Amino acid sequence: MSLSVKQLLENKGIQAKPEHLEILESRWKGMQELRGTLKGVKIEDADIGLRNIPGGDHIG
Repeated sequence: MSLSVKQLLENKGIQAKPEHLEILESRWKGMQELRGTLKGVKIEDADIGLRNIPGGDHIG
């Protein structure tokens, strides 16, 4: 049994407005769907790293 976003937040002591919970629930479901498409993918193929270089947008 998986917990709802509301339950997860409440377990952490976070109270969210009902209208925010609706948004969070839909975003969470979307992320879960995306995660489901990664089943069977080698983690090495999906492993990426991001770097932030201030002012480095000119570096190609």
